[in-house]
Amino acid sequence: MKSFESMGLPEALNKTLRQMQFNDPTPIQAEAIPLALEGKDILGSAQTGTGKTGAFGIPLVAKLINNPNGAALVMTPTRELASQVMNQLKALLGEQSMIKHALLIGGDSIPKQLQQLRRRPRLIVGTPGRINDHIKRGTFHLKHTDFLVLDETDRMLDMGFTIQIENILQGLSAERQTLLFSATMPQNIVCMAEKYLNNPSHVAVSSTSAPAANIQQESIYVSEAEKYQSLITQLDARGGSIIIFIKTKSAADRMALKLFKEGHDAQAIHGDLRQQKRERVMNDFRNKKYRILVATDVAARGLDILHIEHVINYDLPQCPEDYVHRIGRTARAGAAGFALNLITPADKGKWNAIDRILNPDRPVANDELKKDSKKVVQGRRRKRRF
Repeated sequence: MKSFESMGLPEALNKTLRQMQFNDPTPIQAEAIPLALEGKDILGSAQTGTGKTGAFGIPLVAKLINNPNGAALVMTPTRELASQVMNQLKALLGEQSMIKHALLIGGDSIPKQLQQLRRRPRLIVGTPGRINDHIKRGTFHLKHTDFLVLDETDRMLDMGFTIQIENILQGLSAERQTLLFSATMPQNIVCMAEKYLNNPSHVAVSSTSAPAANIQQESIYVSEAEKYQSLITQLDARGGSIIIFIKTKSAADRMALKLFKEGHDAQAIHGDLRQQKRERVMNDFRNKKYRILVATDVAARGLDILHIEHVINYDLPQCPEDYVHRIGRTARAGAAGFALNLITPADKGKWNAIDRILNPDRPVANDELKKDSKKVVQGRRRKRRF
């Protein structure tokens, strides 16, 4: 595996990487960075937590340093991920960098963003909706953007951003370099890559449908009436930081309040919170000011908080592919992690779909799950590891 020092990066970037103690690239970085430095388009996929931001961030920063007239645009599905990516890119640029930047996300102050754009930034990170808003206003122009990154593209398309993304792609110069990263590769991603990428190099590290090996997964079969008390029992038995995934925004608020009233240090995060509140909740959780984060799937992808030890799926995800992204919030950077699923009889179909993703070569164990469900109805609970 090449070291960062041997990749021909600008010396200023090498110095920053040394200061950040980034010594050896991860597998996806070792594959993607040399290709990106050659100017190739990339269609990349990798498990969550594999260093994907560095895989596109390091060549992005190298391009900005080497080309004083160029500009880079990074699009992400959520505000939280955009903020996190911006912070990581700023760290790669280093404190002495004169390269200006702008963060364009929904829920944030328009006047603040306009002030950033008036400074003619060369690094722009944002969500598709707000980027399009500024394009329509005439406050953001794409003509100098020659480096584009689409991060978590499958999630952006799932969230309904296809039209906004295509509007942006069609407004960019055909001479640009594009790096498209997606955790999964459904047909709509492949079609988009064929349409907008120029003979891309394919980079894939490990199976995108498999959880990290260092996540210990566990399922508890419960009746609906037993579910909340089972959660409390598990919270009392587990130490360290915990994310609890809930299906709806209102249910997340109710759960966080209920846990707080019962003495558990918990807060909720979801898409209805104002941006300032969302940032405060995430920063407080990142700084360990409370132990339990109750979240909808807005927090399932991309958020990199190293101290999360447990992910609890109180509600199973609506989309089975999101299961891997949810539990990938733990076991970051090689650490061990734990994932727990609370499964009721009504979850049978969802769990079968998840099981097919986790074990694609194994027949769906319908009979076994039915048997477990009957036991739950009779008031018996069964714990199971896989």
